[in-house]
Amino acid sequence: MSTEIINRVANSKLVTFDLEDFYPQGERVLFDIKDWLLEGLVLRETVFREKALAHDWSQYQDKFVALTCSTDAIIPAWAYMLLSTYLNPIAKKVVTGDLETLESILYTEIIKDLDVSNLKGKPVIVKGCAHKPVPKNAYLLLIEKLQPVAKSILYGEACSSVPLFKNKNA
Repeated sequence: MSTEIINRVANSKLVTFDLEDFYPQGERVLFDIKDWLLEGLVLRETVFREKALAHDWSQYQDKFVALTCSTDAIIPAWAYMLLSTYLNPIAKKVVTGDLETLESILYTEIIKDLDVSNLKGKPVIVKGCAHKPVPKNAYLLLIEKLQPVAKSILYGEACSSVPLFKNKNA
C-alpha cells in the first residue's frame, strides 16, 4: 500500500512573510560621544565643536550610525544635531540612541512604505526566529500594516504556528 505524501502547506494559499528579507544591508556603528566630554560628563561647547571639526568623518561612509552617550551626562539636542550635519552627507542613516533604536527606526521606515495589497484576503504567516537583528517593534508595526488586508495572521513556521488574528469579514 503506497500512499503519496501531500505537502498541504506548499499547496495552501498561505503566504510566508519574513522581516529578515527586508533587512537593510550595511554596517552599523555606535558613535559614543562620552570621550568628547570633560570627564565623560560635561559637554564644553568649544571643545566639542573642535573635536567635531577635526574628526575623520569619512570612516562612516555608507554606514548606519547611532549617536549615543554611554554616561549619565546630560547632552543638549544641538550636540547630536551638530554631529548629524557632518554625518548626513555620507552615512546611510543617522539616529540618536542605541543600535536597537537604529534597527527599529530602519524597520519603521521600511514597513511604512511597504505595499501589502498583494496580501489582501490571504492567510499570512509571519516568520519568527530571525538570524539578523530584527527589532521586536518591527513585528508590531507589521501586524498593524497586515491586519486591515490579511484574511488571517499567524506567527512562527507553517508546521507550528501561533494564530494571532482572523479577519471575520474576509
